[in-house]
Amino acid sequence: MDLAFLHPLYEHPGPWASVYVDTSRHTEDTPHERQLTAQAMARQLADQGADEATCQAVRSAIDDLRHSSEPHGRALFARAGEVVLDPPLARPPQGGAWAEWAPLPRVTPLLELAGEDPVCVVAYVDRKGANFELRSALGREGAGSVTGRQWPVHRTSSVDWSERHFQLRVENTWEHNAAEIADALAVCQEETRADLLILVGDDRERRSVHERLPKRLHDLVVEAPHGTGSRLLDEDVERARAEHVARQAEGELERFRAARNPDDEGRPGAVEGVPALVEAAREHRIDELLIRPDGPDAHREVWIGEDPDQLAVRRTDLKILGEQHSWPARADDALIRSAVATDAAALAVAEREVPVGGLGALLRWK
Repeated sequence: MDLAFLHPLYEHPGPWASVYVDTSRHTEDTPHERQLTAQAMARQLADQGADEATCQAVRSAIDDLRHSSEPHGRALFARAGEVVLDPPLARPPQGGAWAEWAPLPRVTPLLELAGEDPVCVVAYVDRKGANFELRSALGREGAGSVTGRQWPVHRTSSVDWSERHFQLRVENTWEHNAAEIADALAVCQEETRADLLILVGDDRERRSVHERLPKRLHDLVVEAPHGTGSRLLDEDVERARAEHVARQAEGELERFRAARNPDDEGRPGAVEGVPALVEAAREHRIDELLIRPDGPDAHREVWIGEDPDQLAVRRTDLKILGEQHSWPARADDALIRSAVATDAAALAVAEREVPVGGLGALLRWK
């Protein structure tokens, strides 16, 4: 997950209100239920010591969602009477809405609830052209179309040698149209920054387009076994998106497993455990964080200073580093703050044994 969108959360000191709201229910009572949620979240924050202005900002922001048709939910991060960031969620928070007041924003849940939400371009391909559809967890929208040569596109049933020239023209038309579709799809992917391309159509048309796409896109392509004229159901797209996320996560885990093994000089390319991660974060060596949200190390207490690289396992370590002010924080959120500051990425993993303790990182250098 690219963490760049979290930068606004670390431009100001805490404490922070972090609120996760479920908007997946839509009934006649929804506006009233969300009004009650707004009041409940403000009370939770006040009970944890949040200032009145911030409680009011959160209450107002949730009130504004009373008539929202958002399919999953919203996260709200607020301080000093202002909601600084409110990203939509790709799936509802488990257990309903909750709120937390802490020195750092509680961002780790975003890795599962808003991260790894691949945007798809579905290309409905036939011999005459293609229609593109942009699909994500938030819905669908048209993404353009391409029209190739319209004639000739069908073979005759004759085997007479006099038809050979016509058949060659049909083949040339197919090839021309497949190339135009592939070019347009590559442009569409670049403009939308889609993570996944799903080709829908008959076997030959799908393969022809797939083969003509730039090599950089080949690993992003899925061919759906639906004939021309079919429309992918939401569950078809969701299955393709979930499989893509699983493949990506497994690939990163394999990289991590391999990088844990020391090289010829005894230096690993990956680390796990809070002390090693804290050291790597201070030295700006983390390239990608791997976090198992339910791992015991994720909620282990560390100490932070005002700057992202002021991070230590013990409070006395920060004083040795010259930091006069320090606060306790969760290890996962403190490490994500450091990752954001150094343009590192983060990934939520479900593997029970890797990384050990639930926190690990691939390193930029050994």
